[in-house]
Amino acid sequence: MRAEAGKNTIREILSEPRVWKECLNELERKGVLEHLVRELRDDLEYVFVGCGSSFYLAQAAAAAWSLIAGGSARAVPASEVVLFPQQLPVPCQPVLISRSGFTSEVLQAANYLERRLNIRSLALTCGTNTALEKIATYTVSLPAADEKSTVMTRSFTSMLLALQSLAATRAQNRRFRTALHELSERTQTLLPEIHATVRSLVEARTFADYVFLGHGPLYGVAQEAMLKVMEMSCSYGQCFHTLEFRHGPKAIVGPETLITFFLSDSGFEAEAGVLAEVKDLEGTTLVVADQVNPTVRRSADYLVEFSSNVPEAARAVALPIPGQLLGFYTGMKKGLDPDEPRNLTRVVTLESNKDGGLPGARA
Repeated sequence: MRAEAGKNTIREILSEPRVWKECLNELERKGVLEHLVRELRDDLEYVFVGCGSSFYLAQAAAAAWSLIAGGSARAVPASEVVLFPQQLPVPCQPVLISRSGFTSEVLQAANYLERRLNIRSLALTCGTNTALEKIATYTVSLPAADEKSTVMTRSFTSMLLALQSLAATRAQNRRFRTALHELSERTQTLLPEIHATVRSLVEARTFADYVFLGHGPLYGVAQEAMLKVMEMSCSYGQCFHTLEFRHGPKAIVGPETLITFFLSDSGFEAEAGVLAEVKDLEGTTLVVADQVNPTVRRSADYLVEFSSNVPEAARAVALPIPGQLLGFYTGMKKGLDPDEPRNLTRVVTLESNKDGGLPGARA
Protein backbone atom coordinates (compact mmCIF):
# COMPACT_ATOMS: atom_id res chain seq x y z
CA MET A 1 0.00 0.00 0.00
CA ARG A 2 1.39 3.39 -0.97
CA ALA A 3 2.33 5.84 1.77
CA GLU A 4 -0.47 8.31 0.99
CA ALA A 5 -3.21 5.70 0.58
CA GLY A 6 -6.69 7.09 1.19
CA LYS A 7 -5.51 10.68 1.43
CA ASN A 8 -8.10 12.06 -1.00
CA THR A 9 -11.01 10.00 0.31
CA ILE A 10 -10.66 10.95 3.97
CA ARG A 11 -10.16 14.60 3.10
CA GLU A 12 -13.32 14.56 0.98
CA ILE A 13 -15.38 12.85 3.68
CA LEU A 14 -14.31 15.33 6.32
CA SER A 15 -15.05 18.27 3.98
CA GLU A 16 -18.72 17.39 3.53
CA PRO A 17 -20.45 19.89 5.86
CA ARG A 18 -18.39 22.76 4.45
CA VAL A 19 -19.14 21.70 0.88
CA TRP A 20 -22.88 21.44 1.60
CA LYS A 21 -22.94 25.04 2.73
CA GLU A 22 -20.97 26.12 -0.33
CA CYS A 23 -23.38 24.30 -2.66
CA LEU A 24 -26.48 25.70 -0.95
CA ASN A 25 -25.14 29.22 -1.03
CA GLU A 26 -24.30 28.96 -4.73
CA LEU A 27 -27.72 27.55 -5.66
CA GLU A 28 -29.44 30.31 -3.71
CA ARG A 29 -27.20 33.07 -5.06
CA LYS A 30 -27.99 32.09 -8.66
CA GLY A 31 -31.69 31.39 -8.05
CA VAL A 32 -31.29 27.98 -9.69
CA LEU A 33 -33.97 26.18 -7.71
CA GLU A 34 -36.63 28.86 -8.13
CA HIS A 35 -36.02 28.79 -11.88
CA LEU A 36 -36.43 25.01 -11.98
CA VAL A 37 -39.66 25.12 -9.99
CA ARG A 38 -41.09 27.48 -12.62
CA GLU A 39 -39.91 25.29 -15.49
CA LEU A 40 -40.46 21.70 -14.35
CA ARG A 41 -43.85 19.99 -14.46
CA ASP A 42 -45.54 19.73 -11.09
CA ASP A 43 -48.39 17.46 -12.21
CA LEU A 44 -46.27 14.42 -13.10
CA GLU A 45 -44.57 11.63 -11.22
CA TYR A 46 -40.89 12.38 -10.61
CA VAL A 47 -38.55 9.59 -11.70
CA PHE A 48 -35.03 9.72 -10.27
CA VAL A 49 -32.54 7.81 -12.41
CA GLY A 50 -28.95 6.78 -11.66
CA CYS A 51 -26.38 3.97 -11.46
CA GLY A 52 -24.52 2.61 -8.44
CA SER A 53 -24.26 5.26 -5.74
CA SER A 54 -26.33 7.59 -7.89
CA PHE A 55 -29.15 5.01 -7.92
CA TYR A 56 -29.06 4.77 -4.12
CA LEU A 57 -29.09 8.55 -4.09
CA ALA A 58 -32.15 8.35 -6.34
CA GLN A 59 -33.84 6.05 -3.82
CA ALA A 60 -33.21 8.47 -0.96
CA ALA A 61 -34.26 11.43 -3.11
CA ALA A 62 -37.50 9.82 -4.26
CA ALA A 63 -38.54 8.98 -0.69
CA ALA A 64 -37.62 12.46 0.49
CA TRP A 65 -39.40 14.07 -2.47
CA SER A 66 -42.69 12.44 -1.49
CA LEU A 67 -42.26 13.50 2.14
CA ILE A 68 -41.20 17.08 1.40
CA ALA A 69 -43.07 18.03 -1.78
CA GLY A 70 -45.97 15.61 -1.43
CA GLY A 71 -45.81 14.36 -5.00
CA SER A 72 -45.47 10.88 -6.42
CA ALA A 73 -41.87 9.79 -6.97
CA ARG A 74 -39.84 6.68 -7.65
CA ALA A 75 -36.22 5.64 -8.25
CA VAL A 76 -35.20 3.62 -11.32
CA PRO A 77 -31.76 2.29 -12.30
CA ALA A 78 -30.68 3.84 -15.59
CA SER A 79 -30.16 0.37 -17.03
CA GLU A 80 -33.86 -0.41 -16.48
CA VAL A 81 -34.81 2.63 -18.56
CA VAL A 82 -32.49 1.40 -21.31
CA LEU A 83 -33.32 -2.32 -21.24
CA PHE A 84 -36.99 -2.28 -20.15
CA PRO A 85 -38.34 1.16 -21.14
CA GLN A 86 -41.91 -0.12 -21.15
CA GLN A 87 -41.80 -0.07 -17.32
CA LEU A 88 -41.23 3.68 -17.26
CA PRO A 89 -44.29 5.79 -16.32
CA VAL A 90 -44.97 8.06 -19.28
CA PRO A 91 -45.38 10.98 -19.13
CA CYS A 92 -43.12 11.69 -16.16
CA GLN A 93 -40.56 14.22 -14.94
CA PRO A 94 -37.13 12.55 -15.08
CA VAL A 95 -34.17 13.57 -12.93
CA LEU A 96 -30.93 12.06 -14.25
CA ILE A 97 -28.12 11.74 -11.71
CA SER A 98 -24.44 11.24 -12.62
CA ARG A 99 -21.47 12.60 -10.71
CA SER A 100 -19.29 12.72 -13.81
CA GLY A 101 -21.99 13.43 -16.39
CA PHE A 102 -20.50 10.68 -18.57
CA THR A 103 -22.04 7.47 -17.15
CA SER A 104 -23.01 5.31 -20.13
CA GLU A 105 -26.41 4.05 -18.97
CA VAL A 106 -27.47 7.51 -17.78
CA LEU A 107 -26.54 8.99 -21.17
CA GLN A 108 -28.52 6.26 -22.92
CA ALA A 109 -31.52 6.91 -20.65
CA ALA A 110 -31.24 10.64 -21.34
CA ASN A 111 -31.15 10.03 -25.08
CA TYR A 112 -34.21 7.79 -24.89
CA LEU A 113 -36.22 10.24 -22.79
CA GLU A 114 -35.26 13.45 -24.60
CA ARG A 115 -34.91 12.30 -28.21
CA ARG A 116 -37.22 9.30 -28.45
CA LEU A 117 -40.02 10.34 -26.09
CA ASN A 118 -39.53 14.13 -26.26
CA ILE A 119 -39.63 14.35 -22.45
CA ARG A 120 -37.70 17.24 -20.89
CA SER A 121 -35.28 16.02 -18.23
CA LEU A 122 -33.25 17.54 -15.42
CA ALA A 123 -29.62 16.48 -15.12
CA LEU A 124 -27.79 16.63 -11.79
CA THR A 125 -24.02 16.33 -11.87
CA CYS A 126 -20.80 17.51 -10.28
CA GLY A 127 -19.06 17.86 -13.62
CA THR A 128 -18.86 20.77 -16.05
CA ASN A 129 -19.16 20.67 -19.84
CA THR A 130 -20.45 17.11 -19.62
CA ALA A 131 -22.07 14.86 -22.21
CA LEU A 132 -25.18 14.63 -20.02
CA GLU A 133 -25.88 18.36 -19.95
CA LYS A 134 -25.70 18.42 -23.76
CA ILE A 135 -28.67 16.03 -23.85
CA ALA A 136 -30.80 17.12 -20.89
CA THR A 137 -33.03 20.18 -21.09
CA TYR A 138 -31.99 21.47 -17.66
CA THR A 139 -28.81 20.93 -15.66
CA VAL A 140 -27.75 21.55 -12.08
CA SER A 141 -24.00 21.29 -11.60
CA LEU A 142 -22.24 21.16 -8.21
CA PRO A 143 -18.53 21.35 -9.07
CA ALA A 144 -17.60 22.14 -5.46
CA ALA A 145 -18.78 18.63 -4.51
CA ASP A 146 -16.70 16.76 -7.07
CA GLU A 147 -13.98 14.38 -5.90
CA LYS A 148 -10.53 13.20 -6.88
CA SER A 149 -11.12 9.76 -5.38
CA THR A 150 -12.96 6.96 -7.15
CA VAL A 151 -15.79 6.41 -4.69
CA MET A 152 -18.60 8.91 -4.21
CA THR A 153 -18.72 10.54 -0.78
CA ARG A 154 -19.35 14.29 -0.68
CA SER A 155 -20.85 14.20 -4.19
CA PHE A 156 -23.53 11.77 -2.94
CA THR A 157 -24.55 13.87 0.04
CA SER A 158 -24.30 17.19 -1.81
CA MET A 159 -26.46 16.06 -4.72
CA LEU A 160 -29.03 14.66 -2.28
CA LEU A 161 -28.96 18.01 -0.48
CA ALA A 162 -29.64 19.83 -3.77
CA LEU A 163 -32.62 17.60 -4.58
CA GLN A 164 -34.06 18.03 -1.10
CA SER A 165 -33.67 21.78 -1.39
CA LEU A 166 -35.44 21.67 -4.76
CA ALA A 167 -38.31 19.72 -3.18
CA ALA A 168 -38.55 22.26 -0.36
CA THR A 169 -38.53 25.13 -2.87
CA ARG A 170 -41.36 23.48 -4.79
CA ALA A 171 -43.33 23.03 -1.54
CA GLN A 172 -42.53 26.64 -0.49
CA ASN A 173 -41.14 25.19 2.72
CA ARG A 174 -38.64 27.81 3.87
CA ARG A 175 -38.24 26.07 7.23
CA PHE A 176 -36.94 22.95 5.54
CA ARG A 177 -34.43 24.90 3.47
CA THR A 178 -33.21 26.63 6.62
CA ALA A 179 -32.90 23.22 8.29
CA LEU A 180 -30.46 22.10 5.61
CA HIS A 181 -28.17 24.99 6.53
CA GLU A 182 -28.55 24.09 10.20
CA LEU A 183 -27.69 20.49 9.42
CA SER A 184 -24.41 21.61 7.91
CA GLU A 185 -23.48 23.47 11.08
CA ARG A 186 -24.53 20.63 13.39
CA THR A 187 -22.67 17.98 11.39
CA GLN A 188 -19.51 20.09 11.29
CA THR A 189 -19.60 20.29 15.09
CA LEU A 190 -20.28 16.57 15.52
CA LEU A 191 -17.87 15.30 12.87
CA PRO A 192 -14.84 14.76 15.15
CA GLU A 193 -16.96 12.59 17.47
CA ILE A 194 -18.41 10.56 14.57
CA HIS A 195 -14.91 10.12 13.18
CA ALA A 196 -13.54 8.88 16.51
CA THR A 197 -16.46 6.48 17.12
CA VAL A 198 -16.19 4.74 13.75
CA ARG A 199 -12.41 4.61 13.83
CA SER A 200 -12.40 3.01 17.28
CA LEU A 201 -14.98 0.45 16.13
CA VAL A 202 -12.80 -0.64 13.21
CA GLU A 203 -9.63 -0.73 15.30
CA ALA A 204 -11.32 -2.84 18.00
CA ARG A 205 -13.19 -5.43 15.93
CA THR A 206 -12.93 -7.49 12.74
CA PHE A 207 -16.12 -8.67 11.01
CA ALA A 208 -16.98 -11.28 8.40
CA ASP A 209 -20.32 -9.74 7.38
CA TYR A 210 -21.69 -6.19 7.25
CA VAL A 211 -25.44 -5.59 7.25
CA PHE A 212 -27.18 -2.23 6.85
CA LEU A 213 -30.82 -1.59 7.76
CA GLY A 214 -33.12 1.36 7.16
CA HIS A 215 -36.61 2.45 6.11
CA GLY A 216 -38.14 5.31 4.10
CA PRO A 217 -35.60 7.96 3.09
CA LEU A 218 -32.98 6.07 5.14
CA TYR A 219 -33.17 2.90 3.03
CA GLY A 220 -31.20 4.55 0.21
CA VAL A 221 -28.73 5.75 2.84
CA ALA A 222 -28.35 2.18 4.11
CA GLN A 223 -27.78 0.95 0.56
CA GLU A 224 -25.08 3.55 0.04
CA ALA A 225 -23.36 2.66 3.33
CA MET A 226 -23.30 -0.97 2.22
CA LEU A 227 -21.72 0.04 -1.09
CA LYS A 228 -19.03 2.16 0.60
CA VAL A 229 -17.91 -0.82 2.69
CA MET A 230 -17.89 -3.09 -0.34
CA GLU A 231 -16.02 -0.60 -2.55
CA MET A 232 -13.38 0.64 -0.15
CA SER A 233 -12.71 -2.53 1.84
CA CYS A 234 -13.76 -5.38 -0.51
CA SER A 235 -15.91 -6.73 2.33
CA TYR A 236 -19.18 -8.62 2.09
CA GLY A 237 -22.15 -6.34 2.65
CA GLN A 238 -25.94 -6.64 2.53
CA CYS A 239 -28.83 -4.23 2.94
CA PHE A 240 -32.44 -4.77 3.97
CA HIS A 241 -35.45 -2.80 5.12
CA THR A 242 -35.15 -3.02 8.88
CA LEU A 243 -38.29 -5.00 9.65
CA GLU A 244 -37.68 -7.29 6.66
CA PHE A 245 -34.48 -8.46 8.35
CA ARG A 246 -36.64 -10.54 10.67
CA HIS A 247 -38.01 -12.56 7.76
CA GLY A 248 -35.09 -14.89 7.11
CA PRO A 249 -31.93 -12.75 6.88
CA LYS A 250 -31.45 -12.60 10.66
CA ALA A 251 -30.25 -16.23 10.40
CA ILE A 252 -26.78 -14.87 9.54
CA VAL A 253 -26.40 -12.89 12.78
CA GLY A 254 -23.48 -13.77 15.01
CA PRO A 255 -20.59 -12.11 16.85
CA GLU A 256 -18.70 -11.57 13.57
CA THR A 257 -21.65 -9.73 11.99
CA LEU A 258 -21.80 -5.94 12.22
CA ILE A 259 -25.37 -4.71 11.81
CA THR A 260 -25.75 -0.97 11.26
CA PHE A 261 -29.17 0.45 12.09
CA PHE A 262 -30.27 3.76 10.58
CA LEU A 263 -33.14 4.48 12.96
CA SER A 264 -35.95 6.72 11.73
CA ASP A 265 -38.24 8.86 13.83
CA SER A 266 -41.36 7.54 12.11
CA GLY A 267 -40.56 3.87 12.72
CA PHE A 268 -38.42 4.24 15.83
CA GLU A 269 -40.22 1.83 18.16
CA ALA A 270 -40.59 -0.96 15.61
CA GLU A 271 -36.99 -0.59 14.41
CA ALA A 272 -35.73 -0.52 18.00
CA GLY A 273 -37.49 -3.86 18.50
CA VAL A 274 -35.41 -5.39 15.69
CA LEU A 275 -32.29 -3.90 17.25
CA ALA A 276 -33.06 -5.63 20.55
CA GLU A 277 -33.61 -8.94 18.74
CA VAL A 278 -30.27 -8.65 16.96
CA LYS A 279 -28.50 -7.85 20.22
CA ASP A 280 -30.03 -10.97 21.80
CA LEU A 281 -28.56 -12.98 18.88
CA GLU A 282 -25.09 -11.67 19.83
CA GLY A 283 -24.65 -9.51 16.75
CA THR A 284 -22.47 -6.41 17.00
CA THR A 285 -24.54 -3.26 16.53
CA LEU A 286 -23.82 0.23 15.26
CA VAL A 287 -26.76 2.61 15.67
CA VAL A 288 -27.04 5.85 13.68
CA ALA A 289 -29.95 8.00 14.80
CA ASP A 290 -30.98 11.51 15.73
CA GLN A 291 -31.91 10.77 19.32
CA VAL A 292 -32.18 7.49 21.22
CA ASN A 293 -33.76 6.30 24.45
CA PRO A 294 -32.10 4.26 27.22
CA THR A 295 -33.36 0.97 25.74
CA VAL A 296 -31.71 1.64 22.40
CA ARG A 297 -28.57 2.89 24.11
CA ARG A 298 -28.27 -0.47 25.91
CA SER A 299 -28.61 -2.39 22.63
CA ALA A 300 -26.06 -0.27 20.75
CA ASP A 301 -22.46 -1.42 20.94
CA TYR A 302 -21.52 1.73 19.05
CA LEU A 303 -23.68 4.84 18.70
CA VAL A 304 -23.71 7.90 16.46
CA GLU A 305 -26.34 10.34 17.77
CA PHE A 306 -26.88 13.55 15.80
CA SER A 307 -29.33 15.45 18.05
CA SER A 308 -29.85 17.72 15.06
CA ASN A 309 -33.40 19.00 15.60
CA VAL A 310 -33.99 19.04 11.83
CA PRO A 311 -36.72 17.20 9.88
CA GLU A 312 -36.20 13.48 9.38
CA ALA A 313 -35.86 13.69 5.60
CA ALA A 314 -33.23 16.43 5.84
CA ARG A 315 -31.18 14.28 8.18
CA ALA A 316 -30.71 11.72 5.40
CA VAL A 317 -28.09 14.06 3.92
CA ALA A 318 -25.77 13.62 6.92
CA LEU A 319 -26.37 9.99 7.81
CA PRO A 320 -24.15 8.45 5.07
CA ILE A 321 -21.00 9.78 6.76
CA PRO A 322 -20.64 6.97 9.37
CA GLY A 323 -20.93 4.39 6.56
CA GLN A 324 -18.33 6.23 4.50
CA LEU A 325 -15.92 6.26 7.43
CA LEU A 326 -16.63 2.59 8.15
CA GLY A 327 -15.71 1.67 4.58
CA PHE A 328 -12.62 3.87 4.65
CA TYR A 329 -11.09 2.58 7.90
CA THR A 330 -12.00 -1.04 7.17
CA GLY A 331 -10.20 -0.76 3.84
CA MET A 332 -7.16 0.84 5.45
CA LYS A 333 -7.08 -1.90 8.10
CA LYS A 334 -7.02 -4.53 5.35
CA GLY A 335 -4.09 -2.81 3.64
CA LEU A 336 -6.16 -1.47 0.74
CA ASP A 337 -6.16 2.00 -0.80
CA PRO A 338 -9.66 3.55 -0.60
CA ASP A 339 -8.59 6.15 -3.18
CA GLU A 340 -8.13 3.41 -5.77
CA PRO A 341 -10.54 0.53 -5.05
CA ARG A 342 -9.89 -2.80 -6.68
CA ASN A 343 -11.57 -3.42 -10.06
CA LEU A 344 -13.22 0.02 -10.09
CA THR A 345 -12.90 3.15 -12.22
CA ARG A 346 -14.15 6.63 -11.46
CA VAL A 347 -16.50 6.68 -14.48
CA VAL A 348 -18.27 3.62 -15.88
CA THR A 349 -18.51 3.74 -19.67
CA LEU A 350 -19.79 0.88 -21.80
CA GLU A 351 -19.57 0.31 -25.52
CA SER A 352 -22.71 1.38 -27.42
CA ASN A 353 -24.27 -0.44 -30.35
CA LYS A 354 -24.65 1.16 -33.76
CA ASP A 355 -27.96 2.78 -32.76
CA GLY A 356 -26.39 4.49 -29.75
CA GLY A 357 -27.87 2.08 -27.22
CA LEU A 358 -26.31 -0.55 -25.00
CA PRO A 359 -25.80 -4.04 -26.44
CA GLY A 360 -29.05 -5.99 -26.16
CA ALA A 361 -31.16 -2.92 -25.34
CA ARG A 362 -34.66 -2.71 -26.75
CA ALA A 363 -36.50 0.48 -27.64
